[in-house]
Amino acid sequence: MDSLLHDLPALTIRRISVSDMDNNVYLLTAKASGEQVLIDAADDAPAIRQLLADGATDTSAAPSLALIATTHQHWDHVRALKELVEATGAPTAAGADDAEALPVPVDRRLGHGDTVGVDGFELTAVHLRGHTPGSIAFVFQDPEGPVHIFSGDSLFPGGVGNTQKDPERFNQLLSDVTERLFGTYPDAAVVHPGHGKPTTLGTERPHLEEWRARGW
Repeated sequence: MDSLLHDLPALTIRRISVSDMDNNVYLLTAKASGEQVLIDAADDAPAIRQLLADGATDTSAAPSLALIATTHQHWDHVRALKELVEATGAPTAAGADDAEALPVPVDRRLGHGDTVGVDGFELTAVHLRGHTPGSIAFVFQDPEGPVHIFSGDSLFPGGVGNTQKDPERFNQLLSDVTERLFGTYPDAAVVHPGHGKPTTLGTERPHLEEWRARGW
């Protein structure tokens, strides 16, 4: 299956699904510089290396993995992280409150509103508390098209992420998602979740009160 999701003016977005848990791994490649950001080294390092090779064809420059970003600490999103860091030497970024739980040292511990940049584009960290303490969505604001939100396991088509039936965690996550994603970005924003297919904020927005009422 072709991994290319979006061919944007400044960068490409590729995605593969790995493992029997259908974990999404995303690769953003800056066309002009060749610098790449990998989001969630979830599993299957050989498949991720092939993704990096595919992304190398998206630039005329020398490709370089400039950052491995992790949306949250859960084991199914980090199984290939240590191997890829050791193989590439790429620096890492993750939410500050999840950093200690990761299997590698975290070079950039991110809070809400922090940015990480490579030569060619920038991502904004949006802290979404509830699925894990330090869950981060990474947001690319394309100046020539819709916003792209890499939401990890905090927002999916049809609802927010799993909060283990804890009302406090659920209310926190839904409040953060409502304020920091739906209240900040337009309906055209594309949501790239940690599992499964993409959606848009506009598709999900009418259901926010329904999610709050059902409690998950």
